[in-house]
This record gives sequence, structure tokens and C-alpha cells, in this order.
Amino acid sequence: MLSGLTLSPSFRKDSLMCKVSFCCGMESKCGDATFLTMDALLHIFSYLEAEDLLRVSFVNKFWNEAAQTEWLWRNMCLQRWTFCNPSLLKPGMQTWRNYYLHRSKLEKHMISGRSSTDYTCKTLRGHDGQILDLVCYSEGSNQSDPINGKSIVCTTSTDSTLRAWDIKQGIQLWSSPVQNAPFKKIAADHQKDLIISLDSKGTVKTWQVLTGKEVSSVSTCLTLCTLSVFSIQDQSYLIAGADCGVLRTFTVPELSQVSHVEAFPGEQIHFVLVSPDKQWIITGVKANHNLCAKVYLKDDLSNPSNDCPPLSSSLPVPGCEEACFLPCEAARVLMAHCSPDRSALSFSTFDIKSKKNKRGMEIAVEQVGHFQPQLNSVSGIILEARGSDTIVFAQGQVLWVYTITGEQIGRFQDHNEPITALCVDSFRVVTASSDLSLRVLTWKKEKGLTLVGRYHLLGGSHTTHRGLSHVVCDYANIVTSAVGRNHKDILKVYSFQ
Repeated sequence: MLSGLTLSPSFRKDSLMCKVSFCCGMESKCGDATFLTMDALLHIFSYLEAEDLLRVSFVNKFWNEAAQTEWLWRNMCLQRWTFCNPSLLKPGMQTWRNYYLHRSKLEKHMISGRSSTDYTCKTLRGHDGQILDLVCYSEGSNQSDPINGKSIVCTTSTDSTLRAWDIKQGIQLWSSPVQNAPFKKIAADHQKDLIISLDSKGTVKTWQVLTGKEVSSVSTCLTLCTLSVFSIQDQSYLIAGADCGVLRTFTVPELSQVSHVEAFPGEQIHFVLVSPDKQWIITGVKANHNLCAKVYLKDDLSNPSNDCPPLSSSLPVPGCEEACFLPCEAARVLMAHCSPDRSALSFSTFDIKSKKNKRGMEIAVEQVGHFQPQLNSVSGIILEARGSDTIVFAQGQVLWVYTITGEQIGRFQDHNEPITALCVDSFRVVTASSDLSLRVLTWKKEKGLTLVGRYHLLGGSHTTHRGLSHVVCDYANIVTSAVGRNHKDILKVYSFQ
């Protein structure tokens, strides 16, 4: 049995083969399952990947015990994935080995994308109008790793309702009563299990995401604005950027206002971003060459001082078109900005840090990347980022991938009509298009990072729908909204297993 032990071709390294061959030969000659100590065997097994580790577990009981060691599987999990949580598995299955096998199988299915075999597709109906916004909520877990928790999508519509849907079961969980005005924006507070809504008359409300119970409500002058949520220890905050250029910060769920900052008087704020380390807030106005995006320290907005105005700084690039943070850096922001004559689009990347000076503290903004791609237009950019240095953006029918210094990683034109929405994470990229299809691409590390196109997912019939308008993903699900020709939008859910 030992003589038949082989390793997968990808792991036929000379040093590894010598070690395993030597061990197998000695075990066979001595007939002693304990010829090697457990520590020595674990050291050798640490060079193996999952396929080979499973294979050697059949040699004998001693090798099986070593191959089942949680330390080995934990190391493999942490080397492959940033976020890992075996407790998300079903009771009795919560081991690092089971977690690795479950998640790697799920990723294999997400790469191949075979209908019915790898995923199921569901259609969710209920709204009597156009879907305006949707957010994904994953129960009791990090969004990057919802293996077994309940996955929920919340949607708002021109029918003046807010609805929550159980993605895995394919059912509507609840619907709010019809409101006096349509909801415009929603945001999720994953720490408090809440959904926060804003309607066209400026009413802000919080809702329990699992039950639909209204928790709190406040009337404001916010009508056209953007929402962001962040948490400091056990306290959550909502930041709203208004059409009058004001940043307002509220406690959640109480919705008590704690700060009011005139960031861009008289201008409409188009984006409010919270840095991955939750220390910085960036807000800005798009397509205005007289204004630059501003950076605020989050403490100055959540716990303001009455004695002095909030500390702020400007990013030295006017004419912003889009902005986002790079998720694997503490506070690295990417800005897409156009020239004053709108003839060229550039991408600039900045690291934000605090710096002490004689007067106290200041905000330091350091540029770490800049390039200018050759594009036919400067408008219509959909921007996302991956890791520490990878930019993903769509324009028209084309998806582009660059590093922050301008090295082109990929260019993809897989749609017949413009891309309308984009979702990016550490494993894949999903594009939604007016051609009623989704395109799934996955990341691959082979002599550097590359993106590989995999398959299309069809979003409906052109007879009844005009295209896809949104796409959101959690770890195991893709959700998109299809625009109905009868003005009644639906959700399409693709759940991988």
C-alpha cells in the first residue's frame, strides 16, 4: 500500500519527493507505523496540499491521525483565504479540515458555473415598481465569509416599500408598509442587524433586518444624499452627505444627530466613503474642477469638539468622477478624475495618515500611484478595487484591470451592451449588463495576478425585461435586478453549493 503512494503532479518538488519517498520506504521496511515521530510527520505533511493530504491519510492509522491535525488544515485555510471562520459550519462539522474542504468545493463550483450542478437560480417577485437600491446582508458573519449564515438582500422600489428576501430559500421575509414617499437609499449596519432607509422626503428610518420591525425614525432635510455606516466598538454611526453640501452624522439606531459639517456649501455631495480601518471619512463632489474631495478624521464627526472645527484635508485632484478605498490597506483611496477640458481620465492613489506637528495633529496625504489609460471617453466609469494595488473599472461594454501604477492586467469585452453594475471581491468579478446577462470572472495567481473569464449567467427574457440594473454578491450568492418592461422589476438569485 505504501509503495502506491503518489503526489499530485503540481507538487512533485525534488525535496518533497525525497522526504515522502524516504518515509514510505522506511515505514515499509520496518513495518512500524511509529517509525517517524508525530512532529516529524507533521513537518513533512506541511508541504502537502489538500489533495495529497487526503491521500496520505489512507496509509495507516498513525498517518491518518497526523493528516487530520487541525494545525495543518488551519494553516492551509489561512494561506488561501483572508477571512476564515469554521464556526459558521453546521454543528458537528466545525473543524478546519471540513471548512477547507467545504469552501474549496464551493469555489470550484463558482469557477465552473454549471447550471443545476454548481448553482441554482431563483426568481423573486413582489415589487410593483422599479428597484432603486439593494444591499446584501449576511447574518452573524463577516460578509467575505458567510458559509452557513442566513443571506438576505434588502430592496427599495418606486412602489414605496422596503423588502427583505431570504436568498437561500428564495422567499420574501417581509415588506414594510407603503410609505408616504419612495425610498431612495438604503444601507446595512451588520453590527446592529439593521437596515437604514432614506425616502424622497428626507425621512430616515431604521429597521430590524430579520423581522422588518421599524426601530426609529427622524425627519431631516436630506432628500438627495448618499449614506455610509461605520462602527466604533459597540456604537454605530450613519453619515449622510446631503444635496446642500452638508455632512450629518447620526447615532444608530437612535438617529440622534451628533455632528453637522458644511463640507461643500451649496453643492450636492455625491459620495461618502469610510476607510477600511474605520479612521477616515472621504467625501466629495463629482465633475467639479473647482473642488477637491475632502478627508475627515472619523472621531471629529462621531465625537466632535465644541471648541474647534473638525480636522480636514483635501486630496490634490479636482474633477473627481469616481472614488473608492482599496480594501486591504488601512486607508488607501483611489480617485478617477478628468482633466479640466474633459479630454483625459486619470487614476491617482493616495495613502492617508495622521501626522503630529507643533500645533497638534494634521492629515498627511501621500500619492502612491498615478496613470492615464487610453480611453475613448471620461464619463460612465464604474469603479472598484481589489487587494492593495488592483483597480477594476468598467466603461461601456469593456472591463479593465490595472495596477495602481498603470500596468494593465486585463481587458475584457464579453457583453453586447453596456455594463451597468460591477461587483468585485478577492475571489471573483461579476459584471451586469443591459444585454440581460452577468459575466463571472475569477482571480488567478500565476506569475502575478490575472483575471480569467469563466461563464455567463442569463438574467431573463428580452421580451419581458430591458436589462440588469444592479448586482451584489456575498460569498456563495450573486443577486441581480432585472428591469421590467412593465415597470415591475424582479430579482434573479444564483446560489452556489
